[in-house]
Amino acid sequence: MKQFKNPFIMSFLNFTDMEILKLATALPKKEYPTEKLIDVFPCELPEGVRRNILNMGVSKRYIINHSDSHSKSEKIMDQSGLVDLCSEACEKAIQKAGLSIRDIGYFVAAYDVNPFLSPGLSQLLVRNIGFNPYIKHVNAQGAASTAFPKALEIVEDHLAAHPEDYVLLCVSGANSYWFQNQVAGLKDIMEISQINQIKNKTEKQMELRKWIATMEFFLFGDGVAAAILANEGEGLTVKKIVGVTNLGKNDYLTGYTRLSALNEPFKFGFHSYLDKKIPELGVKYTASALKRLLGKKTKATIKKAKKWAVHTGSQKILNVLAEHNGIQRRKIKESHKILKEYGNLAGASLPFILEKIVSHNKFAEGDIILMLGYGWGFSASASLLETQ
Repeated sequence: MKQFKNPFIMSFLNFTDMEILKLATALPKKEYPTEKLIDVFPCELPEGVRRNILNMGVSKRYIINHSDSHSKSEKIMDQSGLVDLCSEACEKAIQKAGLSIRDIGYFVAAYDVNPFLSPGLSQLLVRNIGFNPYIKHVNAQGAASTAFPKALEIVEDHLAAHPEDYVLLCVSGANSYWFQNQVAGLKDIMEISQINQIKNKTEKQMELRKWIATMEFFLFGDGVAAAILANEGEGLTVKKIVGVTNLGKNDYLTGYTRLSALNEPFKFGFHSYLDKKIPELGVKYTASALKRLLGKKTKATIKKAKKWAVHTGSQKILNVLAEHNGIQRRKIKESHKILKEYGNLAGASLPFILEKIVSHNKFAEGDIILMLGYGWGFSASASLLETQ
C-alpha cells in the first residue's frame, strides 16, 4: 500500500466523525394558545376553517411581539427581538459546553426570516453575542425545514480543514415576521370546500391565498436553537448526512415564500404558498434520502433506531411519515410534542426535537437516532446520529 508522508494529507485521512456536544433552545416570553389566537384573529373564522386549524396539532406557540398590526402606515420591522432570542440560545449552548466565547473558532447562522435582507443574521449577532469582530462566520439563508442538516454540512466542511476548532451553530425559526403580518386586516375567509367550487381562476387563487395565510398564522411559532460542535468530545456523533432537492423540475413550487412587486414606489408584497401535495412529496423525498443514507441496511436500521427526530410539518404529515416508515409512536413522540407546544419552527424544529430527545431519554453507547427534514425547496435530508 502506498504510504502518505505529507502531514496535510494525513490530517484529512485521520478525520473523525463530528460531534454535537451540546444543544440549547430559546423561546419568546409571550405564549399564545390556539384558542386565544382564534378569538383575536382579524376576522370571524368559519367552522370548517376552525377544524382545519385544530387538526394541525398545535395547541400553543411563542411569538415575538414585533409589530403593530393596526398601523396603516409603513412600519420598519424591529430586529431586536430576533437578535436577542438568538443571542440567548447561543449563550446557553456555550455555557452548557463549559466554554467561553473565546473558544469558538467559527460561527454559522441558519435562518429564513430576518427583518434585514442584508446584512445577514450572523453579522447582526457577532457583536451582540460578544465575538471578536474578526471571528469567521457565515450565513445559511433559505434552507427552511432542512436548515439544521444543511448547516451541519457547512460545519463538517470547516472542521475537516480546522480540526481543533469549536463551532457555534445558531438555527433561527422566528417565523412570525412573515406569518403574523400577512393576515393583518383580513376581512373574511372561506372554507376550502367553498374555495374549490369557485370557477373564476383569479378569485379562486385569492381565496386560496387567504386560506393558506390563515393556516400559516396558526401553524408556525417562533424559537431559536443553538449547538456546539467539534471533532472530539462527548456528545452525539454525526455519522452521515444526505440531502435531496427537486427530484422534479417544478417541485420547488409546492411550497415557497417570495416577494411580489406592487405598482407603487417603494412597495413590495409577500406571497407564500403551501400545496396539498406536500405530504405526498414529504414521503417521496424522505424515502429517497433515507435510501441514500442507509443503502442496503435501510430496513434494518429503521427498525433498530431508538429515536426519530422528524420535522414538525403538521400532525397529518408526521402521521403519514410514521405510517410509511413503520415508526412506533414512542419513537417519534418528541416531534409531536414540539409541534403541539411550539408549533412548526421551520429550521429550528429539528434541533428543538433533538434537544428534547437527548434531555429526556437514556441511551446506551451505539444507539441510533435518525433525523428527517423536508419541505420548501423542495428538499429533504436524512441524518444518522449515534450516541456515545
